[in-house]
Amino acid sequence: MPTASAGLTITVNGDSLLVAAGTTALEVVESLGLAGRPIAVEVNEAVVPRARLAGCRLEDGARLEIVTLVGGG
Repeated sequence: MPTASAGLTITVNGDSLLVAAGTTALEVVESLGLAGRPIAVEVNEAVVPRARLAGCRLEDGARLEIVTLVGGG
C-alpha cells in the first residue's frame, strides 16, 4: 500500500485506517494479507467485484467491509 503522505482516513470492518491518497480497494485487501483468498468486498455499502478492486480508488471517509469465507464442518 502507498505511504500515507497525503493521508485519508477510511474504515475497514469498523476500524479506522490511515492510507495514502489514491489507495485502491485492492491495495487495502493486499495489505491485510487477503489477496487470493475467497472474500467479498463492499465499499460504501456497494459490493465491488474482485475484477474491479484495482480500479476502485478510495476517498476520505470510505467504509469497507471485507468478509472472508471460512470452511469447516
